[in-house]
Amino acid sequence: MRLPSGTYNVSYEKDMAIIRTRTQWSIFILFILFLFLLPLIPGIGSRYVLGMVNMALIWVVAVLGLAILTGFCGQISLGQAAFMACGAYTSAILMTHLNISFWLSMPIAILLTALIGLFFGLPALRLKGLYLLMTSLAAQYIITYIILHIPALTHGGEGMKVPLAHLGDFAIVSATSNYYLILINAILATFVAVNIGRSQIGRAFVAIRDNDIAAEVMGVDITKYKLMAFAIGCGFAGWAGALSANNSQVISVEQFTLMHSLWFIGALIVGGMGSVLGTILGVMFIRILFEGSATLAPVMARMLAGEASIGSIGQLVFGLAVILFLIFEPRGLNHRWQILKAYYRLFPFSH
Repeated sequence: MRLPSGTYNVSYEKDMAIIRTRTQWSIFILFILFLFLLPLIPGIGSRYVLGMVNMALIWVVAVLGLAILTGFCGQISLGQAAFMACGAYTSAILMTHLNISFWLSMPIAILLTALIGLFFGLPALRLKGLYLLMTSLAAQYIITYIILHIPALTHGGEGMKVPLAHLGDFAIVSATSNYYLILINAILATFVAVNIGRSQIGRAFVAIRDNDIAAEVMGVDITKYKLMAFAIGCGFAGWAGALSANNSQVISVEQFTLMHSLWFIGALIVGGMGSVLGTILGVMFIRILFEGSATLAPVMARMLAGEASIGSIGQLVFGLAVILFLIFEPRGLNHRWQILKAYYRLFPFSH
């Protein structure tokens, strides 16, 4: 990483640090304070706005798993929403039928979803590209089918009520308390994802993504790391699913459809493949796009084809956004951010 003029690394620890300068530390601390004070800001602390923010943060956790699986390791998956459902239903079943607390059911849900992802990752050892895409698509429908056909545990298509999470005697039920719970988990998930990308595991993932044959010749165990990528990516999805179940209090398969998996991939494309920051920017962009299109949908529907097309406005805007990014900025919002930072560091000689 380039540093501003006059700033030098004098140790390996500083060279490997994510946050290096006092300015960066100041910005980081102020940003974290802003996130924790967000519910206190007039207009943002409402249940409606916080509900949107909570959903966006849950998406961040889910798409971070997809960033590791697809962005880092190059393994295409259309089943991320189904693995979210695994985490959500596992957490809900443990809390409902076994009376296990949320704080224990969430890590169990993450572990079980990672194991399920490990199973569905086995075809990745022999398949690539569109063939692997179809396998992950099958996972979406298989998991949904299983959930619908074990009503004794999941209540089938009726939906399942999720018990409240408690912290001592305090029930996490309001939008604000859920916000802090989800925020802390999103920060932790981001920290884990960043350090996976900087580790030996992350470098092996990138080598497989760029050229798996060359990586194998260099000594990378392809079998081990591909399965590990699926386990980690699906574990993040299970993490997001457990948070989503506690946030919504009622879960059903309609919350984890194939369309959600496509939205996750769209967020990854818009933000930039193989970038944790790009993942966060992509999710925020897509969520803002959705809310904006929902607000403008009645006006746009009257301009296009009447009231009957209101429900499809969001999908139309989403598709156009992804197409435009693929054409004009295939490296995503993260690339724009890197250009902006380079301009700042080189100013006034940035031309």
